[in-house]
Amino acid sequence: MWAGKYITAKREGPWEYVSRSRGIRAAVILAVDESGGDGPHLILVEQFRVPLGRACLELPAGLVGDEAGSEDEEASAAAIRELEEETGYRATHMRDLGEYYSSPGLVSESFTLFRAEGLARTGTGGGHEGENITVHRAPLNDIHAFLAARRADGLAIDVKLLVALGADFLR
Repeated sequence: MWAGKYITAKREGPWEYVSRSRGIRAAVILAVDESGGDGPHLILVEQFRVPLGRACLELPAGLVGDEAGSEDEEASAAAIRELEEETGYRATHMRDLGEYYSSPGLVSESFTLFRAEGLARTGTGGGHEGENITVHRAPLNDIHAFLAARRADGLAIDVKLLVALGADFLR
């Protein structure tokens, strides 16, 4: 139906849906900081999302192969790059936890979920100019209360944070 730089609207029979343009994929990162002696903390990002009209609390994530010349970028390399850009944490390795679909009735996009390993703080994060990302270090032993408080503050909560609430990937 139409194509933009990052998304394409499609129709197949009566079904309308959106896909990523040019085969762009996504990487989502579970990053747990165990430094500081105050127990494990999940690294989260908060940023304004235009489709929602408000800020959203999310796992760090980014696009894979979205820049010209990077079409063959490995998803794990993009995950390492995006984690550091957004949060100021660098991982030595990304463990692949599989491919998932966030809203398969509307979007064909999938994302690869990674568990960041070997974390070290290298900076403050915040993303690229204009992203205005706020980094949160949320205590895992009280993640339910942390997310409830952010929701009460008016933040949208990304569905992928259900991973944190289920906690199986965090062990």
